[in-house]
Amino acid sequence: MHIDKDLLIAWGARLKKYHKNEIIFSEGEEARCVFQIVEGVVKMYNINDSAGKEFTQGMFGHDNTFGEPAILIDEPYPAHAVCVTDAVIFHLPKDNFLQILKEYPELHFKLTKLMAQRLWDKSMTFKEVMNNAPATRILGFLNSYRKKLKLDHNNRIAIPFTRQEIANFTGLRVETTIRTLNKLNENGKVEIKNRKLFY
Repeated sequence: MHIDKDLLIAWGARLKKYHKNEIIFSEGEEARCVFQIVEGVVKMYNINDSAGKEFTQGMFGHDNTFGEPAILIDEPYPAHAVCVTDAVIFHLPKDNFLQILKEYPELHFKLTKLMAQRLWDKSMTFKEVMNNAPATRILGFLNSYRKKLKLDHNNRIAIPFTRQEIANFTGLRVETTIRTLNKLNENGKVEIKNRKLFY
């Protein structure tokens, strides 16, 4: 969801600059703000305590908001948020965000659609993760990425994620991800040129 920057400023949002790898909030932290990215990329993820394995919940870029679900249900943030690049981000206090939703029904509707889309995406992700076949998980992730960009399957595009990031999104080990992508390349399902992945 995108909130107009003038509206954000009018409702008390403040801009903050972050460096790459800087933590915005941690899992379990009290939810006090909704965030909107002006510049940069942010990753939300969880860590498996016993294995130390990372699972990426989502990546957010320019004009994306994040942190809304915890605010809406008055719960702590469910994941860590870290800057993948240097970033500039609006912080909108919780009470101000909730008041905006009351006063601007069109934004409330946009948020409802966004939450429904994220819920649907999560359902599809869990469906793929429950399938033990690594190829199915990876192809499901790649299809989901293309769908977000609203691309048809006629032309392959460069996938901007590292093998480690794909592993984190799909719940696979990086070694399994590399091996599976090589097999998919051999089968013509993906293309690998100069170590770059195309789908």
